[in-house]
Amino acid sequence: MAEPKKRLTSTRSGNRRSHLAAKAIALAVCNQCKQAVPSHRVCPNCGFYNGEDVLKLDEKARLKEERNKAKKENEDSTKK
Repeated sequence: MAEPKKRLTSTRSGNRRSHLAAKAIALAVCNQCKQAVPSHRVCPNCGFYNGEDVLKLDEKARLKEERNKAKKENEDSTKK
């Protein structure tokens, strides 16, 4: 196996590792709710991306509420 002729200096090692540093995440502002969001990601707060409601959180919340209401009514009718 080949052996290095001379020891690498710390400067050379540091230059090689200069790309390994952790970088801060670039944040953008959501056009809908004005919160900081990682760029090119759906906003976790409002569900919008590029001005379009991708996750439809309002519709999902309404459907969940209707299901819970129907379930509660069903439980009340079985108790009587």
